[in-house]
Amino acid sequence: MLRRLAGLQVSASTCRRVTEAAGERLRQQYADGFVVLPGRPVLWDFSLPERDGQSFPGKVAYLGLDAFAVATRPAQGKGVEWRMLYVGLLYDPHKEHTVYVVDFDFEAAAARLRSYAVTFGLSAAEVVVAITDGGKGLERVLRQNVSDALAFVLDYYHEAERLHKFAALLHAGDEAARGAWAAEAKRLLWEEGGAALLRHVEALVLPAGAKEELAEEWRRLKNYYRKNRQRTDYPRYRQQGWDVGSGPTEAGCKVMQGRLKGTGMRWRVAGSEQVGALKALYASGEGLWDAFWAQPQRPAA
Repeated sequence: MLRRLAGLQVSASTCRRVTEAAGERLRQQYADGFVVLPGRPVLWDFSLPERDGQSFPGKVAYLGLDAFAVATRPAQGKGVEWRMLYVGLLYDPHKEHTVYVVDFDFEAAAARLRSYAVTFGLSAAEVVVAITDGGKGLERVLRQNVSDALAFVLDYYHEAERLHKFAALLHAGDEAARGAWAAEAKRLLWEEGGAALLRHVEALVLPAGAKEELAEEWRRLKNYYRKNRQRTDYPRYRQQGWDVGSGPTEAGCKVMQGRLKGTGMRWRVAGSEQVGALKALYASGEGLWDAFWAQPQRPAA
């Protein structure tokens, strides 16, 4: 664009150096405990939107945390080392405001979410709902670094996929029976919640001579919903007007993947962190990108 519109040519190496230096300044700023402050106050609306003509009382904010694999170059040797980059986000019920953070350390990502939650006044919301896929350690790290008062909801659509996978084992080779079981299980989960689904799963009688794989998955499914009854109460969530899907979080991951997972891309770990931090700031809007460049720029450590 610079070449076409202004006749200005910038070398690729210069672009790379400037980008890496800016990304390192931003990472160092985060490491020092300071987020980028918007140049002007940004007011978020935490009121719940109407659904099907029904209005809901209360004020709610949302957060999400997920991860995807980035191809990095090993410190020594050849080949590819895949590292999980965590994407965290805060957003309002109307999906008009979103702030993203990224980090290979999910503790650091969660702590940054807390800092931005303070910056954008999420304390004005009566409840902050964390919608996740139930990944290992996510609830712990969010409770410890953001707030112990978070309300946790498991993404309904991940749960539906889980039930379809179990149905495929339970009724292998019988597509009609497989579809019928999955449909009833999803109906129970959606209309009556995880406790009702657990009773349905516990009452299941496995076919004679069932393979050990099926028996093991049945045990896992029962244990899973015993532990997650309070995180799968979808009728109550919908009655309160809450979201039950992690679509914004998955969309955020796709935004970051578009920058970091191009065909043939291989990153140094530091380079992916630098570019990822800048991409997250740029995607956030809220005036943060311009505010970052407007603030006094100190040399990166």
